[in-house]
Amino acid sequence: MGDERRVAVTGMGAVTPLGPDLPTSWRRLLEGRVAVDRIAAWDPARFPVQIAAEVREEREADGLDEASIGPHRHDRRIRFALQAADEAWRSAGLDLLPPDPTRVGLSVGAEAGRKLLQKVAGDYGRWRDEPTLEAVVPHIDPHDYPRLQPWAPTRLLARRFGILGPARTSSTACTSGAQALGRGLQMIRRGDADVVLAGGTDALVEAFMVTGFALISALSERNDDPRRASRPFDLDRDGFVLAEGAGFAVLESEAHARARGARIQGWLAGYGSSLNAYRITDSPPDGSGAYQAMRDALGDAGVSPTEVDHVNAHGTSTVMNDLSETRAIHRAFGDHVPHLPVSSNKGQMGHLVAAAGAVEALFGWCTLRDGVVPATANLDQPDPGCDLDHVRGAPREVDLRRAISNSFGFGGSNASLVLERGDG
Repeated sequence: MGDERRVAVTGMGAVTPLGPDLPTSWRRLLEGRVAVDRIAAWDPARFPVQIAAEVREEREADGLDEASIGPHRHDRRIRFALQAADEAWRSAGLDLLPPDPTRVGLSVGAEAGRKLLQKVAGDYGRWRDEPTLEAVVPHIDPHDYPRLQPWAPTRLLARRFGILGPARTSSTACTSGAQALGRGLQMIRRGDADVVLAGGTDALVEAFMVTGFALISALSERNDDPRRASRPFDLDRDGFVLAEGAGFAVLESEAHARARGARIQGWLAGYGSSLNAYRITDSPPDGSGAYQAMRDALGDAGVSPTEVDHVNAHGTSTVMNDLSETRAIHRAFGDHVPHLPVSSNKGQMGHLVAAAGAVEALFGWCTLRDGVVPATANLDQPDPGCDLDHVRGAPREVDLRRAISNSFGFGGSNASLVLERGDG
């Protein structure tokens, strides 16, 4: 019947700058498509950073009408979450054979609604001189507060799929999506749920966020050459590129998946998480927090470093992060490093922040399934300090059984996932 604690991946779905669903995004990733371009959603002419990786193709998910999405229809992170989760749900066959809703959990990585935050800030600026609260209240939209919260996508997803089990929202910047998957793994292992819909969503391409990240010099300013702006581990890297999208997986206990005859597309074998207690925007130079997350993920999965065949790196294209992650990988894998192909997806689709860890884990399972490691885009001259077996130029065909997927975030959070190949 299968193991109650072993966690299978039975469904996957994504909306990314590369495509409106996971198969399209994965195919274009392998083709070497780059989704970074000049911002089209608003005029960036007065901004020092004028490029991003936007979602320009969306797939309408069945049932997402005005009644189901209501005032959230303009919140891109919620739209993306609903679309990606709908794809994952159908990929798992749960639309045809719905599980007991009290035994289904939900684990979502998300940040606050930034566009709405801009609106609230602007409203406050207009109302701050009003003499009384009574004068202000008629101007406040009662939907603003719940729409602003990181848990807004969690609430909408629960309603959309009728989920009545445990729910969690992870809001830890760039590790949010990976931590959501890790929490889903823990829910199933503890016996809190048989099925967990887990993933992340974000929509960062807003003037408010571009300004904020530009002020701390985190973003590439290659406005004249956007497709070559994101260049993880390259000697000439100058920052990351903001992006948007969502990725979700259906996780199930092996026993539940086998009992209903589900196709097992992958396994989530281990999860490790840590904090740096260092700086808000930088990783410690020795990579200690990232190393701890990888070490704990391997321990959680019960595998040795030599049993890992590939690293899907966080690889943001920032000077400090890429060096720190490299040192962490050396420390975690030691003599096995020369035999460990490494790639970062961010050169082609930018940094999806709260959704990054989830989408990149999905690409990791696709990598294991197809036996092909995507190349890191724009890695023309590897930084000598980033001395890893980088996949460059073209995808590499390799017989793969197991991979580790890394996510490291502003604020010092780290998360690593051990992924295993599915049954087919």
